[in-house]
Amino acid sequence: MIEIVESDRCIACDRCIEVCPTRVFDRAPDGIPVIARQDSCQTCFQCEAYCPTDALFVAPLVTPAPPDSPLRDVERLEESGLLGGYRRELGWGKGRKLGARTAVGPEYPD
Repeated sequence: MIEIVESDRCIACDRCIEVCPTRVFDRAPDGIPVIARQDSCQTCFQCEAYCPTDALFVAPLVTPAPPDSPLRDVERLEESGLLGGYRRELGWGKGRKLGARTAVGPEYPD
């Protein structure tokens, strides 16, 4: 479930708005996307994956995190590496190695 749009990192590129299949986001007057329909989030991680500045965090939950949850604490998410973590695991972004293309899987017989 989408939990965070970090306005300090966001560059108002609208990628999250464009890729969200359920239209969770609206654009605020300052251009920064806001979570307008959190209950519509399908936890598909597309917004987080396509965010070029790692400004979004999607928690691996199907319901919103409680207000006091560490999954809503930007500082803790930054310190733990979770803010932008999905994109990093994919290998998307400057200086990152592509995860799916370089992963070593089990050997399969012909």
